[in-house]
Amino acid sequence: MKLSSRSEYALLALVYLGRQAPEHHISVEKIAQAQGIPPKFLEQILLALKRGGYLASLKGQRGGYRLAKTAETITIAEIVRLLDGPLAPSETVSKNFYRATPIQKEAALVALFTRVRDCVLEIMEKTTLADLL
Repeated sequence: MKLSSRSEYALLALVYLGRQAPEHHISVEKIAQAQGIPPKFLEQILLALKRGGYLASLKGQRGGYRLAKTAETITIAEIVRLLDGPLAPSETVSKNFYRATPIQKEAALVALFTRVRDCVLEIMEKTTLADLL
């Protein structure tokens, strides 16, 4: 598993929003400036997070984004899956995105990458946004 820029920026934006008062909407420009994220790219990421139910938005002069869920209920695994897909190193061992791949011919390789997947899942599914704040 390798995090894309989309996932990295999404996590930075979520951490920033998680540190704000929950009732305040924060503008894309403010988030982008605070976290060093290109604003146009950030807009796309925030829309994906909104569609995923993690953010709420408000239009207008006092508009922007805020968390739609509590930081304690948002796991890092959910965010990475939303933006990057499988957490497993191979789709053959993916729990949510299974697809046959060449390594399935070798049981030892499948076993190895299943253990790798399980370690990654153990950490990312148990780590919430609140843990990072």
